[in-house]
This record gives sequence, structure tokens and C-alpha cells, in this order.
Amino acid sequence: MGFIKNKYFLWGIFTGLLWTIFGVITIVFFLSDTSIEISLMTLYQQNKLGGLISIASLINLPIFFLALRKNKMPFAKGLVTLSIAMVLVITYLKINAS
Repeated sequence: MGFIKNKYFLWGIFTGLLWTIFGVITIVFFLSDTSIEISLMTLYQQNKLGGLISIASLINLPIFFLALRKNKMPFAKGLVTLSIAMVLVITYLKINAS
């Protein structure tokens, strides 16, 4: 568990979170006619926000493989940890929708 104290692990989590947020905002910006806030609220009410988050999280895949290629294991572990957290968030959104 010493890798959690590693700053590159935290950078992996932070980077993955920023890229996921960037992906969500970009997708909503280009595919919606209304404002981003209204679009996100509408997607939540239609129970489609989890799908949007999962699509936006795909941005992290190339970053993960690049980190593996450059032997940045703590950074890659941070990305995987964030991906698992995103799965839990999406699961909560799907269960809460029922």
C-alpha cells in the first residue's frame, strides 16, 4: 500500500479525473443544443448520465497504455483506481435509477 503515498499515483487519479470531466463536457457541448448544466440534468433524469461518463472515461485508455509503455506504474495504478471508482459511480447511478 506504499504506492498510495506516491505522488505519481495521485497524479494518475487527478489526470484521469480531469480527462474524464473534459470528455463529458466535450461530448455534451458538441451534441447538445442547450447549456451544459441543463444537458447534464436532463441526462440524469433520463438515466443516461452513467453511459455518458463511461464513454468519456474511454479517453483514459490511451493514457494508461502510454504510462505502461513509459514504465510509469504508479501513474497507471492511479488511472486504474480512478476507473474502478468510475465503475462504482456508474453502478450507483444505474441502481439509483430503478
